[in-house]
Amino acid sequence: MFTPSLRPGRVILLALALSLPSGNAFSQENPNRPPWAQKSKPKANSTSTANSGANAPEAAPVGEPGKIVQPTPPPPKEDSQDAAAQRGRIRVNVNLVSVLVSVLDERNRPAPDLPREAFQLFDEGKQQEIAIFEPETSLPLDLALMIDASLSAHKEISFEQEAAAHFIRQVIRPGDRLAVFSFDEDVTQRAGFSDNVATLQDAVRRIPNGAGTSIYDAVLLASRALAQRGDDRRRVIVLVTDAGETTSHYDFDAARREAVSASVLLYPIVIRPVKNENGRNTAGEHALETMTDTTGGAMFYPDALQELTAIFDRIDRELRTQYRLAYYPNPRGPANTYRSIEVKVTTGNYQVRHRKTYLTAP
Repeated sequence: MFTPSLRPGRVILLALALSLPSGNAFSQENPNRPPWAQKSKPKANSTSTANSGANAPEAAPVGEPGKIVQPTPPPPKEDSQDAAAQRGRIRVNVNLVSVLVSVLDERNRPAPDLPREAFQLFDEGKQQEIAIFEPETSLPLDLALMIDASLSAHKEISFEQEAAAHFIRQVIRPGDRLAVFSFDEDVTQRAGFSDNVATLQDAVRRIPNGAGTSIYDAVLLASRALAQRGDDRRRVIVLVTDAGETTSHYDFDAARREAVSASVLLYPIVIRPVKNENGRNTAGEHALETMTDTTGGAMFYPDALQELTAIFDRIDRELRTQYRLAYYPNPRGPANTYRSIEVKVTTGNYQVRHRKTYLTAP
């Protein structure tokens, strides 16, 4: 049998390498954060102990700043085929700007069957010719379902999980794909983009408790994940959280910029453990309100957990009744600049929601 040996010089170098701290390590400890938001230090043999049960999920690796912790098990096989198809696609920059528009009546119900003539579209205040009009968009859906796993939001997690599982079963149609993420001090992908309802529901139900709340990281990294999907798909983030931002690596501006760049629709559902603003951290709520208004989504504040199912149903109905307007900007703005968009409905008394800005192509 061949036994490899180490020369004395190599032994010394190896010992020095093991004694130095890793350059990739990232500590989130911060004396200004509450104890539950600090990142706990791993204990010896903690992984093997935690996973000793037959049905215990495999431990997720520790996340790095700016990265999503990958799921275990890996995404379904069909998803790799989708990725291969995207890599093989030839993309042509035609400067077409698409705007998804939600039109609601006085009772917050979707208003279908409005004609093209009822819409006016403005770019930087100048009216544009609507080149494409779809009264009910046929674009398939890519949806990132983000569940807050922080200790402060996990008190009623079972009800949240079942409401989310119902939503998964209801929202997925042929051609759609959904991925499940949890976020605490890290953002973890629990299930890759697929239409496998049972797998996605199981991923939601197996989200473990965490510490901290990284809302900005969740929005930014979900936007990046969606941006890697097809250009001819709608990109949606549904975020269930208590909005108590504490541990993000990124800030508000970076998260909003990424959401705008990826053209996502943001739908936050804020579970407020304390109704009085004096008793809770509202900075995350105000940040989410601004990002939601910018992207054209909607924000919900259920008074009771029992309202979650109805809120998920409303999001599903809205996604199925959106208008799609597209135009070629005239004049076209300078490269890599933000441009404002405004859509008006000239008939009836309607509430109109859409993204308020876009980033011009390089």
